[in-house]
Amino acid sequence: MTSAAPVPTLAHHTLLVLLLQLSLLLLLALTLGRLAARFRMPAIVGELLAGVLVGPSVLGHLLPGLAGRLLPQQPEQMHLLDAVGQLGVLLLVGVTGMELKFDLVKRRGTTAVRVSLAGLLLPLGLGIGAGYLLPASLLPGDTDPTLFALFLGVALCVSAIPVIAKTLMDMNLLHREIGQLTLAAGVIDDVIGWFLLSVVSAMATAGLTAGRLTASLLYPVGVVAFALLVGRPAVRLALRAAGRSPEPGPTVAVAALTVLLGSAGTHALGLEAVFGAFVCGALISTSGELDPERLAPLRTTVLAFLAPVYFATAGLRMDLTALARPEVLAAACAVLAVAVLGKFAGAYTGAKLSRLNNWEALALGAGMNSRGVIEVIVAMTGLRLGILGPETYTVVVLVAIVTSLMAPPILRTAMARVEERAQTELALADDDPHDLSPRRATKV
Repeated sequence: MTSAAPVPTLAHHTLLVLLLQLSLLLLLALTLGRLAARFRMPAIVGELLAGVLVGPSVLGHLLPGLAGRLLPQQPEQMHLLDAVGQLGVLLLVGVTGMELKFDLVKRRGTTAVRVSLAGLLLPLGLGIGAGYLLPASLLPGDTDPTLFALFLGVALCVSAIPVIAKTLMDMNLLHREIGQLTLAAGVIDDVIGWFLLSVVSAMATAGLTAGRLTASLLYPVGVVAFALLVGRPAVRLALRAAGRSPEPGPTVAVAALTVLLGSAGTHALGLEAVFGAFVCGALISTSGELDPERLAPLRTTVLAFLAPVYFATAGLRMDLTALARPEVLAAACAVLAVAVLGKFAGAYTGAKLSRLNNWEALALGAGMNSRGVIEVIVAMTGLRLGILGPETYTVVVLVAIVTSLMAPPILRTAMARVEERAQTELALADDDPHDLSPRRATKV
């Protein structure tokens, strides 16, 4: 019996093209990301722009021959680049889960829940309605309109913690009451958003029958239950063993392995791999055995290399020339308006129900309005599953970019007014000798 022939190695030219692609995208992503940061914009804007410049929007439109050499359309070649991007996004989502502060939710309690749910349910409902109203010509040929509407609702209801956390840190307001409340509401949004994405993705894979819909709802619940009952003790033991090493390497390896195994598990169940990555990141965060400093090498590798490459590949899929078509441009404006109105109105309503003042409510609305990293991941998921076509993908990513650009300046303005009001109240309390409020007591 003869043994099977060995699998051929990667062809010389294929490897060369991959290395050139990674080098070019990383160089552009880092350069434009730094440039965006200098103008006080989120780095993701520059990283997405790197892909837009190399993709069909610019280079493919102006110099199609050169674009064809750099980004040949053979599936085998592009799949290698996609594999690197997928590794990046899974580890990015895992790191995001590791850095979520679930104790914030406990401390902020009812107020955070009100703000989060109002800021999530209203844009979810408006997004579903908008999905039904968009022209059928913008949907991929075999996409179910109900599935598309549900997916658009999920895409418009998510928030992006990293953009808001960075803005609050820059303003030295991360540990103030309103900053903590914004982050706590964002944590709840993240958890529910990943759950909804997993459910809709499972529906896209399995279909929309009643039995499959029930399975799509129960599978994520089962995954979370298994993670809490079995996964958390296992992760705690693994991190404890890794922590005995004086070097951070074992801890990084355990964290990365946990995220990748969780991703593989949920993907095998027909759920999204990013859902498993997020759940495992949250397990690591809540294990009680994590030293954040030991994860610094993993965080640096992901944020400085893998994530920029992933967002650049996301930009490659955008075709801004499609906006020249009136129906695509109108759809983009309508979806953007629904996204902004829904998030602001929802978060504002939740804040007012919690008796916050107008500027605090506006700050929360601005914070929750930023979609950033999360919506780009959602959009890429929709494109990969065939729920979104090139035009609708471009529209959703545009919403992510515009809302991420809007959030910091509005948040800075609102938080400055919150600070002014707090200082005024403190001054008035100092001038009133009969004032016995907690604020005056703290001041004294």
